[in-house]
Amino acid sequence: MVHSLFEDFKTLHVLVIGDVMLDRYCWGDVNRISPEAPVPVVRISNSDSRLGGAANVAINCKALGARVSLATVIGDDEAGDTLLHLLQEGDIGDELIQKSGQRKTTTKTRIMSRSQQMIRLDEESVHYLSVEEEHPFIDACLRFLQIQKPDVVILEDYNKGVLKENVIRKIIAHCRTLKIAVAVDPKYEHFFAYKGVTIFKPNLKEVREGLQLPVKPPEIDVLNEVHLRLKAELGHEVSLITLSEHGMYYADDVQEGILPAHLRSIADVSGAGDTVIAVAAMVYVLTRDVRLTAQCANIAGGLVCETSGVVPIDKERLIQEAAQLSF
Repeated sequence: MVHSLFEDFKTLHVLVIGDVMLDRYCWGDVNRISPEAPVPVVRISNSDSRLGGAANVAINCKALGARVSLATVIGDDEAGDTLLHLLQEGDIGDELIQKSGQRKTTTKTRIMSRSQQMIRLDEESVHYLSVEEEHPFIDACLRFLQIQKPDVVILEDYNKGVLKENVIRKIIAHCRTLKIAVAVDPKYEHFFAYKGVTIFKPNLKEVREGLQLPVKPPEIDVLNEVHLRLKAELGHEVSLITLSEHGMYYADDVQEGILPAHLRSIADVSGAGDTVIAVAAMVYVLTRDVRLTAQCANIAGGLVCETSGVVPIDKERLIQEAAQLSF
């Protein structure tokens, strides 16, 4: 069953909408302390740039075999050009990417030495889209949905300003009219704006902040109550809550449970949530099986944590581990 499921990923068209970022990595060695201040001197030996945020969700969906389009607003700058080039290399549809002179392309530069992050430098604009940016962006997304009718839309919110409430509301409403599944990776600021979606996937910290509850995993009764409270507020179908080292909670109207985390050699948790929502959205739209969805997403999130930096899922490794599941 797993092999046929993963083969069916090729039939899907996924639209990812949200905040993108460029992840830059500079690797080097530390051999001395600076004479100018008590800080290490990193001698850079190599560097590269990777897709982050909603772009990392897109590249994960592509790695699994889907046709993928990405919608966002970036800066009219060098980082934006680099991001577009990486998307083109990854065969990600960029027709819904809008450039703006009013904002910067979010860029996170990590200085690394011996697989350890020494410091991170962020360049970004976090204000909401202006009216001049918002209206053409919404119009383009709604027109794309009407014409292309993708199988699933993933809303990836990093609180960088693209997914403002009006954008969220209009896209979800149009998806509901067209009967397109919507999966959401929310952040605190718009936690309750995603009404009527298919999959709602917060992490435990976001649940605690959003509901103002001291949730302590892995208490199934408490998490079931969380699901019911979320459902009463949002009217969504599926709750997936990532619990860090405690695994993942899943629930719909039929079943609920907690899947334990798989033992891993954790190198870096960056981007794991992006992988989880990508896998979850694609498995669920094909199977409508919430437990299988959670099982595959739980494995995928752990796998990407074994590699330093933001990386897409390795499809073959995911198939190998998922094949061991009992259905």
